[in-house]
Amino acid sequence: MIRALLNRIRNTHEGLGRSIVKTACYRVLMVLITIFVAFFFTDDAATSVGIGLASNAIKTFTYFGYERLWARIRWGYGTE
Repeated sequence: MIRALLNRIRNTHEGLGRSIVKTACYRVLMVLITIFVAFFFTDDAATSVGIGLASNAIKTFTYFGYERLWARIRWGYGTE
C-alpha cells in the first residue's frame, strides 16, 4: 500500500525534486512571516521563534502532500 502511494506521488507532471524545493522555499518564507506576526503580538523573540517553527513544521508536510495531490490533477495543463 505504501509502495503504491509512493509510486502515485512520483508519477506526476512535476518532478519530485521541484516540489521539494518549492515546498522548502515557501515554508522558509512562511516561517519568517509567522515569527514576525508572533513577535508583533508577544514582543518576545524566543516565543515568536518557537511559534514560527512549531506551526510551520506541521504546515510543511501538509503543503507538500497538497502540492503532490495537485500535481496529479490534469486540469489546467491544457489537456482537458
